[in-house]
Formats: sequence, structure tokens, C-alpha cells
Amino acid sequence: MTKLSDTQLVILSAAAQREDRNVLPLPGSLRGGAATKVVAALLSRGLIAETTTDSRTKADAALKRIWRNDEDGRAILLHVQDAGLAAIGIELEGGDSAPTGADVTPSAEAPQDAPAEADPAPKARAPRTGTKQAKLIEMLRAEGGATIDEIVAETGWQSHTVRGAFAGTLKKKLGLEVTSEKVEGRRRVYRLEA
Repeated sequence: MTKLSDTQLVILSAAAQREDRNVLPLPGSLRGGAATKVVAALLSRGLIAETTTDSRTKADAALKRIWRNDEDGRAILLHVQDAGLAAIGIELEGGDSAPTGADVTPSAEAPQDAPAEADPAPKARAPRTGTKQAKLIEMLRAEGGATIDEIVAETGWQSHTVRGAFAGTLKKKLGLEVTSEKVEGRRRVYRLEA
């Protein structure tokens, strides 16, 4: 399986869930040079592709649906390719492939004051085995849970990194619920809900 960053996984997963397989819009925090760098990496690996349309709709700074315009002013979209779907574990059946033709019309032609539909959230992912993240999950699922100090000793992370992993990786990305309670003689103990 292709090794992807968390950001690349989120982008490909969101695109796979869209009917037109458009890569845009990108996650809210990804803009400017960072967006260009991530998209360039996905393009260079053949996981996504640019699709030129006949539309003359201008790309906007927020990158809602159109990536850029070519020298003739035509809109260029980004679509996830079959290789991109395979990289995130989606197997295609028969003719269910990503759009590749230039006849795709961007949905940015809708009225500007129409409410935007919320994209579905990416599906929760399973952690890789043999990593510090997997060790963290194992410690939190153990009988007595784990304290921040115990996790720091086991992973070599700083305490703020551990707390960030609770809120970011475990809760937001993996959809796990971390609970805590004060245990006498052991400080605050953290556990994962089963």
C-alpha cells in the first residue's frame, strides 16, 4: 500500500466520497503554499489528475471547486484517480472509475448565493501496528488505563504531544473517545472507551 501523510489520506478519502470525485474543496486549514505542495505531491504520484473543462469559471482563492485556470481561461479541476482510490484501500468494481474526461462540468457554476453542501466527514481509520500511536492505544485500552507520565516514558513524547494525540489523532482522526478520572496515588488516568 502507498504511504500517505494524514493530510493526503483526508484529501483522497473526501474526494472518494464525492459523486464527481473532485478533490476540492481541500480541508479548511490547507491553503496557499501548503495546498500547492500537497496537491503537487499527489499529482506527481498519479493519485490525482488535472481535468480541463470547457467552462470559463474563475478559480477562487478559497479553492471551492476549481483548482486553477489554464492560459485560455478554462477551468481546471482535480479528480482522484483509480490509483488514488487504491492507495486508500478502495477497490473499484467494473466501470466505477474516477472521471477522466474533459467533458466534466464543474459544479461551481451554481448561483454564488446558494448554500454550500457540507461534504461528508472522512471515515475513521485504523491505526498502523508497531507505531507509537498503536502503543498509545494499547496503553489506554489496558486494564488500568495510563497516566500522561507513563505514556511519556513509553513513547518518548513530551506531555503536550500526548495531550495533542488524545484530541487530534485519537478523537478527531480515529473517532475514539478518551476518558479520564482522578485515581488516588496515581494522578489522572486516561482510558479509551470500548
